[in-house]
Amino acid sequence: MTPLTGTKFTGAMRPHGPEKPCNESIFVNPGGEMDRTLLLVDDEENIVSALVRLLRRDGYRILKANSGKEGLELLAHNKVGVIVSDQRMPEMTGAEFLSKVKALYPDTVRIMLSGYTELDSVSDAINRGAIYKFLTKPWEDDLLRANVEESFRLHEMKMENIRLTHQLTEANEALSRFNRELEQQVEKKTSEVVRNLKILRISQEVLDFLPVAVVGIGDDGVIAIANQMAHQLFGGGGERALLGEVASEVMPAALLTGVSSSQCRQNEGRKPCHLEDGRDVNYWCYSMGVFSQSKGVVLVIDHDPQSKQLLAF
Repeated sequence: MTPLTGTKFTGAMRPHGPEKPCNESIFVNPGGEMDRTLLLVDDEENIVSALVRLLRRDGYRILKANSGKEGLELLAHNKVGVIVSDQRMPEMTGAEFLSKVKALYPDTVRIMLSGYTELDSVSDAINRGAIYKFLTKPWEDDLLRANVEESFRLHEMKMENIRLTHQLTEANEALSRFNRELEQQVEKKTSEVVRNLKILRISQEVLDFLPVAVVGIGDDGVIAIANQMAHQLFGGGGERALLGEVASEVMPAALLTGVSSSQCRQNEGRKPCHLEDGRDVNYWCYSMGVFSQSKGVVLVIDHDPQSKQLLAF
């Protein structure tokens, strides 16, 4: 690094115009953006002023402090991205100040600006990560500006990583909540299915104990319900399953003639029927859908022609 000449350094040290209090912020971004905030800490007013004049062209919001204590006060009330601090200051050295900043505001990027002879005194802070870069006085303008710009880019990468990590955490939490809710819904539905299956089995068992045949036929003509007696009468003594079969293919045509939902509603009551195999039966026809959304008919067949009982459903 090429050091500044004595004349240039003396000129940089000389104040130009009235100075602002060191703990006052200076808004220097002509575009109105203030997302890059720079904190300058040095007990020498002329050094701070020279740094402000150098760095204000890069559009930073600049905060100034004359001591580590003032710097900590500014950090407590401002979101700062980059800090440039002197090492040799009264009450609190730059290394002590930046070490505290690292503990309190670890996402800041911290630069030490001091003399060659003070490198040994800040080596411990550098090794502990409290200092990102060590630059010497007198500084080279372009190099200092480049290092501050690089530090802001590093800070912005840190903040972007934090933002993305936060979003990922929120997304994972939302996914976990969704999975828990889905599991609860599946568990609820599974319980409902198991309960309905038990009810269906009980209902089927009740039907199987009836001394009459019960056959439920959907509007599509397919058998949806058949108890044990129905299988005995129309399923070859129980050898042929009736469920899912087309009624007209497995049941006597005499029972199915004129059987429809509308006809069952109009012709309620017991009706005799002579089957093709010579058997005489009584049957009742009921339209489904009175107490449910089912469509079709239910046939109740009493194979005992002497039965005079009336079945009502």
